[in-house]
Amino acid sequence: MTVRRAEEKDMEKIKDLLNQVLTVHHNGRPDLFKANCRKYTDGELLDIINDDSRPIFVADEDGSVLGYAFCVIRQKKNHNILTDIKTMYIDDLCVDESIRGKHVGTAIYEYVKGYAREIGCYNLTLNVWACNESAARFYEKQGLKPQATTLEQIL
Repeated sequence: MTVRRAEEKDMEKIKDLLNQVLTVHHNGRPDLFKANCRKYTDGELLDIINDDSRPIFVADEDGSVLGYAFCVIRQKKNHNILTDIKTMYIDDLCVDESIRGKHVGTAIYEYVKGYAREIGCYNLTLNVWACNESAARFYEKQGLKPQATTLEQIL
């Protein structure tokens, strides 16, 4: 297995994985996440694939995409209160549900972490929905610690 930048040829499998993520989120929070919809149009997904500030990395085994990480490079400069740091934000990380538990997610995460170091990022951040306990456990095993907490009260 190798981890590499996503290419246009990977779009169909990426869309399938995006649907798997949507299902997890919809099942956990149907009040927030719609069912049976798409996060990105084909055009939007292609734009992201070609955007160096929003790299997508895929785990590939013999030409088959096993998982992905959608990333966003963020940099604060001359902010009133925040220091000038570059951050690698993982917007979405998914491993095909049929092969979870086989360390594909760890390989993707480690690759992203190495890439972030390589391009001079200070840190790596992400958000996890409270209803996605397995993802939270996975990220804790990778060594991530809470940076901030979003709280809500449904009215």
